[in-house]
Amino acid sequence: MVEFSSPLRLHLDGATLVANWRYMQSQGNAACGAAVKANGYGLGARQVVARLRDAGCRNFFVAHWGEALEIADLVPPEWIAVLNGIEAREIPAIKQLGAIPVLNTPHQLALWKASGGGTCHVMVDTGINRLGIGPEHVSDALFAGLDIDLLISHLASADEDSPQNAAQLDRFQQLSKLVTANRYSLANSAGVFLGPDYHFDLVRPGLALYGGVTRPEMEAAIKPVVKLAARILQTRWLQAGDSVGYNATYICSSPTQVATISIGYADGYLRSFGGVGLLDLNGKSVPVIGRVSMDLVTVDITSISDAIEGDWIDVNYNLAKNAKLTGLSQYELLTNLGKRFEYIWS
Repeated sequence: MVEFSSPLRLHLDGATLVANWRYMQSQGNAACGAAVKANGYGLGARQVVARLRDAGCRNFFVAHWGEALEIADLVPPEWIAVLNGIEAREIPAIKQLGAIPVLNTPHQLALWKASGGGTCHVMVDTGINRLGIGPEHVSDALFAGLDIDLLISHLASADEDSPQNAAQLDRFQQLSKLVTANRYSLANSAGVFLGPDYHFDLVRPGLALYGGVTRPEMEAAIKPVVKLAARILQTRWLQAGDSVGYNATYICSSPTQVATISIGYADGYLRSFGGVGLLDLNGKSVPVIGRVSMDLVTVDITSISDAIEGDWIDVNYNLAKNAKLTGLSQYELLTNLGKRFEYIWS
């Protein structure tokens, strides 16, 4: 049977992933975990977990129970925390799996107690108003009888110098005095750089591990993990006045050599890259012209005389720069990457 190769490559630097985690770990005295939800932010949770496990990481955070199951053979299940809570019907399977639930509501706490309990984590809300026990529900009776390993909360604006950060820290410090747990955790990637007061016992970076930079303090040390490449499917010359792509949004002002590249919004290279994205060939950057379509983009390669059909072209995927160009978040840029890539780990 013929084996078909993908015209898309996702190069993933395992050594840089580990170096980013070690850098985050070095910022204080707290233990350093890793958010590996959404399939390791789109890069492959199993590959990410295996590398970070070997580097010394002992706390992994996923969103769904299916994600916990996906990595449960790689690490002791008690190293895995499942952020999105529990349902009554799932509790027997949860206990069999052995990963630790993060309980987010009074109802979930009651379900866990009624099931006989066991080790759990608890999320308290300190101002993001998303998941977590609200301050109006906090009482001794609510938490009585629970074996809470980790009390956690989540910062809403750690990537900004916002007064909300100090307000959330103050609330979490107060809650940590009221709720007995083995460990306490508040800081995400950006939160690590707000200072040691935010670190508590465990920090939970996610984006920074994969090369995301959300605060200036991270720029010198956090390095990209992801590189994209795609194949040139066709090159041709267009004349002045010719249009490119859907709805003729780009009109050539002079004779233009155009390359059609095998990547599109089905692969996570979204329409917001149209007119602003850059690809790199032979050390030269070339602009995306016209609209990004489902499987294809078009680029102006007039400045590159030797580009031919079948060549590989690098897709500039600097997370911070592309977030500014497109209006997408760095999280979206990673997690939207599609499944048609050939994943190549080094």
